[in-house]
Amino acid sequence: MKTFVPNEADIKRDWYVVDAAGKTTGRLAVVIANVLRGKNKPTFTPHVDTGAFVVVVNAEKIVLTGNKEEGKIYQDYSGYSSGLKERPAKAIREKHPERIITQAVKGMLPKNRMSRQIMTRLKVYAGPDHPHEAQQVQPLEFNG
Repeated sequence: MKTFVPNEADIKRDWYVVDAAGKTTGRLAVVIANVLRGKNKPTFTPHVDTGAFVVVVNAEKIVLTGNKEEGKIYQDYSGYSSGLKERPAKAIREKHPERIITQAVKGMLPKNRMSRQIMTRLKVYAGPDHPHEAQQVQPLEFNG
């Protein structure tokens, strides 16, 4: 029996939309990361990018459990000395609510070149509208 390895012609990239309103951040990020990598397909191969596009709407309404709203700290480092900026999740949610989901998904992907390529297929929007209607996005359902 031969091993099947998908090539670029075999990969079909679907578009999924997820409504993040009322969803827990980590549970949502796991599902998104798996779909982006293609782990929900029977043709999944770790070294081949077989994933789909994911559009996340209502990122501003995501739920952070416990006291993470004030206690979770997001760090940005500019590369210069004394260039480390630390902000609580509450400040990030006010200015850039899509970064909470983006950082959570990014942390759940492998740390390699392919994950940077995978992250380009994640589209996150703070409100309920998105410009990807032409791609016939399908709703992505999950329990959590």
